[in-house]
Amino acid sequence: MIRLTVQMILLAVLVTFVACNAPPVPLDDIVIEKTFTPERCDRLVKSGDFVRYHYIGMFPDGKKFDSSYDRGTSYNVFVGQKKLIAGMDKALVGMCVNERWMIKIPPQFAYGKDGYGDIIPADSTLHFDVLMLDIWNPEDKVQIKTYFKPESCNRTVEVSDYIRYHYNGTLLDGTLFDSSHTRMRTYDTYVGIGWLIAGMDQGLLGMCVGEKRIVTIPPFLGYGENGDGSDIPAQASLVFDVVLLDLHNPKDEITVQVEHLPDPCPRKSQVGDFMRYHYNGSLLDGTFFDSSYSRNRTYDTYIGKGYVIAGMDQGLLGVCVGERRRVVIPPHLGYGEEGTGTKIPGSAVLVFDVHIIDFHNPTDTVVITSVKPENCTYIAKRGDFVKYHYNASLMDGTNISSTHTFGKTYDVVLGSGQVVLGMEQGLTGMCVGEKRNLVIPPHLAYGERGVDGEVPGSAVLVFDVEMVYMEEGLPDGYMFVWNNEVSPDLFNEMDKNKDAQVDSTEFSDYILLQVEEGKGRLAPGFETKRIIENMYDNQDRNKDGRITEDEFKLKADEVTHDEL
Repeated sequence: MIRLTVQMILLAVLVTFVACNAPPVPLDDIVIEKTFTPERCDRLVKSGDFVRYHYIGMFPDGKKFDSSYDRGTSYNVFVGQKKLIAGMDKALVGMCVNERWMIKIPPQFAYGKDGYGDIIPADSTLHFDVLMLDIWNPEDKVQIKTYFKPESCNRTVEVSDYIRYHYNGTLLDGTLFDSSHTRMRTYDTYVGIGWLIAGMDQGLLGMCVGEKRIVTIPPFLGYGENGDGSDIPAQASLVFDVVLLDLHNPKDEITVQVEHLPDPCPRKSQVGDFMRYHYNGSLLDGTFFDSSYSRNRTYDTYIGKGYVIAGMDQGLLGVCVGERRRVVIPPHLGYGEEGTGTKIPGSAVLVFDVHIIDFHNPTDTVVITSVKPENCTYIAKRGDFVKYHYNASLMDGTNISSTHTFGKTYDVVLGSGQVVLGMEQGLTGMCVGEKRNLVIPPHLAYGERGVDGEVPGSAVLVFDVEMVYMEEGLPDGYMFVWNNEVSPDLFNEMDKNKDAQVDSTEFSDYILLQVEEGKGRLAPGFETKRIIENMYDNQDRNKDGRITEDEFKLKADEVTHDEL
C-alpha cells in the first residue's frame, strides 16, 4: 500500500522520465471529448501558462489508476514546458476555466512501451477526466474590470490613503474563500504601503467611493506558492469583487461645500456662539446614520468649545443663519478608529448636510432697527401703558404668532414683567407710530426651555413691532396719584357713614369719584378693581378689613410709595 501511494504521487508529478524527452504531438492523435463548456470563457490555456486542474486518470475499461481528488489538491504545472506527458501537454492547450474534458491519450504520447511501474502497464491508452480550475501566466498583471462607477467621482484612491471596502473573494473557478459581507464588517486598511497583498494594493488604486470593480490577481501578486494555509490553495489566482465605501487620508482636513448662502448675511458664527441647526448624517457611501429632522428637533450646542466632534466644531464656524452646507469630516476629526459602536463604524468618514436655523452669543443684547415717525415727542418709559402690533418669527423665518391674526393689539405696562425682558428693552424708547425690528437672544426671551409647542428652546426671536397707542404711567411703584392738591380732610371725606372707619366700599367709591372728576389717576393698564383692592390693603395696617384714622395717618406719614 505504501509503495503504491508513493508511485501514484510520482506519477502525478509527471516530471522528467518520459515526459522530459517527449516529441511534439499532433493533436489529431489525441481524442478530446468536451463534457462541459461554461457559457463564459474569458481565457484559453496557451503554451507557457501555468494551470491548476483536477483530474481522474483511468484506463479505457474505466479502472482508475490516479486522481488528484483523492489527494485533496489540484495538480499545478506549466503547460508546454515538457513538465507533463506529451499528450497532456498538448491536450490542455485551449481549455477554459471550469471547462471539463475527457482526454484520451494513446500510449506513444503517454508512457509508451515502458509503462510506469506497477501502475500503468506498457502500451496503455490513458483517459483523463480533466476539470480546469485556474490559468495564469508569469507575464500577467493585475486585471481590473469596473462594472459600476458613480456619476460623481470627486476623489480616487491614492497611495497612503485609508479605505473601507466590502469584498467577495473567490478563486478563478468561482469558489468562495472569503467575504467581508458574511462578517458584516468592512475591511479597513491603508493602500499602497504593504498592508495588503501586492495585487490588491495595485487593484484598489484609482477607485471612487461607490465604485464596484472585479480585481483579478495572479498568484505571484497574491499568496504565491504556499497559499494562505487554509482556504486559498498554492499558486491560485484570486478574484475580488470590491465595492469601495470610504476613503480618506490621515492628512485630510474637513471639506465644506456651501449649497445655499443667504443674502444678506449680517453675521457669521464665531467660537463661543450657541447654535441651533438641523442635519442629516450619512457615511461617505450614502448610508444614513442620523438626522435631527427625524426627531423633529434641532441640534443645539455651543461651537468651537469641544461640545461636538472636532470636525463639526470647525465646520460650523463662519456660517450664516439660513445657510446650507455639506461638511465632510475625516475619522480623525470624527469618531476615530472606534466609531460609535452602533451606526458609525470605526474609521468612517462622515457627511453632514447642515441647515443653520439660528445662533447667538451669551453676550448678545437686543438688536434694534427703528423707523421713527416725523413727530416723535413722547417716548415710552417704564410704567407706561402701551398698545402695539407685532409679527413674531424665528431667525429662519418660521412664523410664531401675530397680533394681526386676531385683529387686536397687544397691551402691556412696561416694567411690570408682562413681556420677556428683551421685549421690554425693545419697546422702551418707542413713540406712537414708530416701527421696530427686534432681534432678541434667548437669554432675554424664553431661554433654554422655550414655550412648549410654540417657541423652541434656546431660540432667537425676531419681532416686527408697531406702536399704536401709549398712555403715560405713574411713578415707579405707584398705583394712584393726585392731579391736584390732596384734601386736608381726606379721611373724613372717605368716611361717608361717619363711623370713624373706612370700609372697602367707601374707599373704592371715593377713589373712583376722584378719577371720574379728574382729581386723581390710577396706574394705566391694570384692572381698576384689583388696583383699588391693593391700595386698600396697603392702608389697612392691621388687616382687620377696616381703616381707622390712626392707620390712615400712620400710612400718610410714610414717604415711600405713598399712593394717597
